Amino acid sequence: MNLILFGPPAAGKGTQAKRLVENRKMVQLSTGDMLRAAIASGSELGKKVEGVMQRGELVTDEIVIALIEERLPEAEASGGAIFDGFPRTLAQAKALDLMLEQRGSRIDLVVRLKVDDEQLLKRVAGRFAESGRPDDNPESFKVRLSAYNDQTAPLLPYYENQKKLVEVDGMGSIEDVSAGIDGALEAPSR
Repeated sequence: MNLILFGPPAAGKGTQAKRLVENRKMVQLSTGDMLRAAIASGSELGKKVEGVMQRGELVTDEIVIALIEERLPEAEASGGAIFDGFPRTLAQAKALDLMLEQRGSRIDLVVRLKVDDEQLLKRVAGRFAESGRPDDNPESFKVRLSAYNDQTAPLLPYYENQKKLVEVDGMGSIEDVSAGIDGALEAPSR
């Protein structure tokens, strides 16, 4: 099963993906983690990515798609992928559909974590105070949230038209959100 966890930055996608990895043995394909690893490597690509992320901008489709494609064999071997932070644009969604189709696969379910923007800002400010992650800087976060609302939220109709979209309240406890996702995964096929 291939699943997309959909929602703005700091919505809890990573937390829920880790739980699914543990409980269902799926592979998490987190673009955020992959990009942070590229930065940590100190490579030329990592330096380029770092500048983009610090400005709160989105990394180019070509870079993100290449990172995802590199990890697909691992996901296929485990029986499925959790796409976390990808796709972010309609072009990425179409590229992912094509990439999976060429591999005899598809996206089975898209779970949208519905959240409140103001609460997310408070969550990020707390996370930044604790970890100091550059991409959690509240000012950068506002730019990322705006980019999400402008560029990524329009993907909702794309997946709704494919009958793959379900919504889960992302503002509840981790356990409540997990239960909502489990319910969506166990629902009869679309």
